[in-house]
Amino acid sequence: MSQVGAGWIERTHFADACASLWIDGELVHLEDLVLHDAGADIRAPTHELTIGRDVLRTRLRIAAQPPAWALSPDGLRSLRGQGHIVADGGAGETVEGAVDVDSERVPAGESGNGGGEGTDASDPFTAELAAIDAVLVRSEAALTEARARSLAGGREKDPLVYDLDWDEDERLGEWRVVLRELDSFPPVLQAILALDAWNSLEVLQHAPWLGRLLAASCLRQAGLTTAAHLAAVNLGLKSIPVDRRRHRDREPRLLAILAGITAAAELGLKEHDRLTLARQSMERRLIGRRQTSKLPELIELVTLRPLVSAGMIVKAIERRRRQCGSSANSDSER
Repeated sequence: MSQVGAGWIERTHFADACASLWIDGELVHLEDLVLHDAGADIRAPTHELTIGRDVLRTRLRIAAQPPAWALSPDGLRSLRGQGHIVADGGAGETVEGAVDVDSERVPAGESGNGGGEGTDASDPFTAELAAIDAVLVRSEAALTEARARSLAGGREKDPLVYDLDWDEDERLGEWRVVLRELDSFPPVLQAILALDAWNSLEVLQHAPWLGRLLAASCLRQAGLTTAAHLAAVNLGLKSIPVDRRRHRDREPRLLAILAGITAAAELGLKEHDRLTLARQSMERRLIGRRQTSKLPELIELVTLRPLVSAGMIVKAIERRRRQCGSSANSDSER
């Protein structure tokens, strides 16, 4: 494997997520996405940045699974549900001091044992245990309600946010029919036609970016990319003019997607060459350095991460120093 392979893959994930939002008409800077993913935001995250994180996490999730997982029924069901879980935060909220049991609010101190004998409200430890029991009961009730809604036909949607006439299940079924008809086609043509069908059917209201990741999964499943990499289709399509990508005629659209896949491959090779050259240039600085120098660790960190700060460098070097110190102590004890 290439010396810069891990850093190249991580950079590709972040760059492709930013390019995905750019295609959908949103702007997210790579630096902001890296800091937001690391929980080190310098400002309050925007709605676009939150979507960018969802794209990034979905991309990482697909890349971590077997190549055929994303296009399987279980994979599609899981990927569709991820957006609903992120956008729906009400089920996980807790209310201090009371819990809803069987539609009746009960004081938290009484929810653990039904308010019967043995509850000493003056004991702080007992009160804490009762509060924990109340949260567990409320969580179990929320999970039970969520399962019931799922079995009854899905989650209720807010008409202010969703078009209730937009049947995503039916559109997804139509897209899967198209996907099955493409089994005998060459892999690249499968990915192109699958992405064009996804865009034409407008399968998901609030996640049009998922279709581009599924097109990359087609290439990965066919073995055109390694199992550890997901093609940066968004990054390639970003370089194609919008009038070609959204042409009313089908043939120009398909040629635009093909040009985007080709551009993604070319950009990936250029980025790999740039990282390799940068690593070689930095390694020349190691000539004549003492063995205890921390510069090799710094070079490794810089080539691995798409963005590094002074704090990240200090933490990484200190962590490596502690690991080396513990291993040296264990060797001396032996």
